[in-house]
Amino acid sequence: MLGDKDKRVEDYQLLIDLHKGTNRQGPGGDAETELAIGLSMIDRSAPLKIADIGCGTGASTLVLAKQLNAQITAVDFFQDFLDVLENRAQNLGLSQKISTLCCSMDNLPFGDREFDIIWSEGAIYNIGFERGVKDWNRYLKLGGLLVVSEITWTTDSRPPELQKYWDDAYSEIDVASSKIRVLETNGYSPVGYFVLPEHCWMENYYRPMQNSFKDFLGRNGNSEAASAIIEEESREIKLYEKFKTHYSYGVYIASKLA
Repeated sequence: MLGDKDKRVEDYQLLIDLHKGTNRQGPGGDAETELAIGLSMIDRSAPLKIADIGCGTGASTLVLAKQLNAQITAVDFFQDFLDVLENRAQNLGLSQKISTLCCSMDNLPFGDREFDIIWSEGAIYNIGFERGVKDWNRYLKLGGLLVVSEITWTTDSRPPELQKYWDDAYSEIDVASSKIRVLETNGYSPVGYFVLPEHCWMENYYRPMQNSFKDFLGRNGNSEAASAIIEEESREIKLYEKFKTHYSYGVYIASKLA
């Protein structure tokens, strides 16, 4: 029988196996990353230093590298994801603009005011939105930009089934005005905000993942643990399909004041 630690390791390995073959490990899109760049009013010709925190296999990292004159440190907790990113960057001729760093986002080895931009799509929830914006503030230069996407309520009230699911899964889920207030009280000035559209969830994230379920189960011997992961992912997908008008990811863009 697996102990708790062994089971966590097994679950991590299964999640890596499920997600590393897909382009995105969460909702998003190349066009939406480009929209965030535009709303940020970034000088595309200026030399920039960027940290992409929780980069996964690098969907956003690669867009940033293509669009900006930047040196990007791509950070993720899973080396398997970074290996995929490194291969993709090499194939696209972008390796010279991207370096990878395998570490936890709550223990980053960066210096104070080291970066012009901190970018994080669909990942800050791992340490919580408020902690992330507080902890990462010191790594930004004055006037530097924070660009993060965060699960966000898009209506004032929700069906009880949906409310309970997300309260249990991520208690910091909230409306955009509350998230912006967190930014304002932690040394940032809001610059822009938009909501990810449905295709960022369905076409870019959920459908590719669903298409990999059969192979994933086969690779893992249809084990109980693998089946449980598929069951939970399927539940999340059905919940989104039923209640998608009530929530999405919000993309928050803010500049550092202090």
